[in-house]
Amino acid sequence: MTDKTADVAAPQSAPSTPPATELWVERTGTRSYTGRSSRGAEVLIGSENVQGVFTPGELLKIALAACSGLSADLPLARRLGDNFDAKVRVSGPADRDSETYPELREVFELDLSELDEAARERLLTAVERSIDKVCTVGRTLKAGAQVDLAFDIDA
Repeated sequence: MTDKTADVAAPQSAPSTPPATELWVERTGTRSYTGRSSRGAEVLIGSENVQGVFTPGELLKIALAACSGLSADLPLARRLGDNFDAKVRVSGPADRDSETYPELREVFELDLSELDEAARERLLTAVERSIDKVCTVGRTLKAGAQVDLAFDIDA
C-alpha cells in the first residue's frame, strides 16, 4: 500500500496583508482637533482663524494634491531621474451656500526644459494616465462617495 498523502501539496497560505491603518481625530480644544493614525502620524486640524492648523477643507485639497503627486512620481522619476523637483498646487473656493467645493484645480510645477516637445507630451500623457489610474483621492472625488455616520455613545 502506498502513501498517497505525499502526492498532495500542502495548502499554500495566502500572502498576508498588513492591517488597515486606523485613523481618528481627538478634540484638543475649542474647534481644535488632532488627527492621528495607528502608524504614529499626527496633523493639527482646526478653524480657519487658528494659526498652525489645517482646516478639514485644506486637508481635502492637500490629500488630492499629494495623491496626484505620489501617483505621478514613478513615471516622472523614470524620465527625469530620482532627484526631480515637483510641486502640486491645489485650489478651489468653497461654495458657502452648499458647503461644498464645486471645483478643485491642481497645477503641477515641473521643470521639463531638458526635454523636447514630443518627449514632454509623452511624459505628461503618461503622468495623466497614472494619476487617473491610481490616485484614489481624485477617483473618489470624481465618482462621489457614500458617507455613513454612526454614533458610539455612553448613555
